[in-house]
Amino acid sequence: MLSRFFLAAVAVVALAPSAFAQPNYTRTEDVIYGRKHGLAMTMDVFAPKEKANGKGIIFCVSGGWVSNKPGGPGLAQPLIDRGYTVFAVVHGSQPKFTIPEVLEDMHRAVRFIKHNAKKYNVDPDLLGISGGSAGGHLSLMQGCAPKDGNPKATDPVERQSSKVAAVACFFPPTDFLNYGKEGEVALGDGTLKGFRPPFDFWEREKGTNKLVVIEDQERRKAIGKQISPVYHVTKDSAPALIVHGDADLLVPIQQAELVIAKLKDSKVPCELVVKKGLAHGWAGMDKDVVTLADWFDKYLK
Repeated sequence: MLSRFFLAAVAVVALAPSAFAQPNYTRTEDVIYGRKHGLAMTMDVFAPKEKANGKGIIFCVSGGWVSNKPGGPGLAQPLIDRGYTVFAVVHGSQPKFTIPEVLEDMHRAVRFIKHNAKKYNVDPDLLGISGGSAGGHLSLMQGCAPKDGNPKATDPVERQSSKVAAVACFFPPTDFLNYGKEGEVALGDGTLKGFRPPFDFWEREKGTNKLVVIEDQERRKAIGKQISPVYHVTKDSAPALIVHGDADLLVPIQQAELVIAKLKDSKVPCELVVKKGLAHGWAGMDKDVVTLADWFDKYLK
């Protein structure tokens, strides 16, 4: 299942530091970055105690588009070690919320961080984003399809854009309409048949205002295109690094290859690091986060 690794990875992110080790960061828990449906949306902020570099990394805590409160920095620790302030963002989870709704949460989170950049001692123009699997998908969407701020918004957070400066992520889905091979649709079916709820796109029924799931396949494909990073690549997309195993059967490496090809066509700095013989997650991924940190060092200047 898509969440099999990254829910495990979310658990890795949630690992608390050893009781015998003194963390090299301060942690601010449950920072509310927005509200919806009477619920608070939160993030945890991990700030390095020493040698902070004034730059921030948004870490999408997401596996199978399920998000849970992190217990500690986990995989993000190498970023903190480099001096990055890490914002571990928890989004609205499936099956309650669909991918389009999750994407709105991520826009809000980026805007909130930018609006409060001075408070967290980061440069709002030097924000990177990272995650794996579903979190990688969200990262690339933020890098390729940011939204402008609304200068007339009464909420000052909404006046900020949701653009990030760099992306570095693991094994992301990038094209739900050509998943593994051309023409293979995976909108909660096919390879992703165990993940129908986040693809249950809905609308309000006229007259009753009831929520109804969209069943028309052409409309579903149109939404699938909107939530696929590959269709949003432009010359203004954020530089992107992807680390992907070539034995991944859940998110085929073809997904990374598609978006990297688009980025190259648009002259956007990009790189694909292929992990030979590895599948959807592997032991020692923290070492690969060092590669992600190198990418952020290069493009967050």
